[in-house]
Order: sequence, then structure tokens, then C-alpha cells
Amino acid sequence: MELLQQTPVIFTPGAIAEIERLVAEGKGEGKKLRVGVKGGGCSGMTYVLDFDVPQANDIAFTLSGIDCIIDPAHEMYLFGMEIDWQNGLNNRGFTFKNPNASSTCGCGTSFAV
Repeated sequence: MELLQQTPVIFTPGAIAEIERLVAEGKGEGKKLRVGVKGGGCSGMTYVLDFDVPQANDIAFTLSGIDCIIDPAHEMYLFGMEIDWQNGLNNRGFTFKNPNASSTCGCGTSFAV
């Protein structure tokens, strides 16, 4: 597994705090945080942010002490993306600001390039 020197995504302090909370609760034990995409959603592609076992072709990076993995084929879709955590009344969850997206859906979890 290759180790990236420059991180492909950015986590806000809110996202880091939420991920650290999940790790402290035992979520993802023995796994790394996968950042990626998959086909689907109303705009064509959906974001993936979940704990997973690294695969042989994954690229690893560490961001604020969080061990992350990404499929190298997904890097071009996600490079420069900011991941935030919202904890408000109208919006609770991770949000994604992707400079590579040509359009996004209303809920912000899918995009097109």
C-alpha cells in the first residue's frame, strides 16, 4: 500500500472531532477510514466515508492522526474536497464540498463530474 505525502481531502475541525468520537466508541476497530465514491445517487456518484479494511491497491494517508485509505481511481474525483460535520437542527451529518463536481444534488451526498 502506497503512502501519500499530500492528503487528497481536507477534514474540518468538526469532522475530525466526529471521527475521533466514532473511533473512541470502538467503531472501525482494526480498520481505516475509507474516503471514496461509488456509482449511484441522484447526480450519478455518491460519496463513501466509512471504516473499511485496506485493499492491496489502496493508497494510505494520515490526516490529523486519522488513518485513511482511498482507491487510487477515486482520487481524481475527490482531490481538494472538504469534509465537514454538521450538527444542526436542519442538517446533521457529514457534508462534502467538492471542487471537482460539476453539479450536486440537493442533499449534498451525490455529485456529477
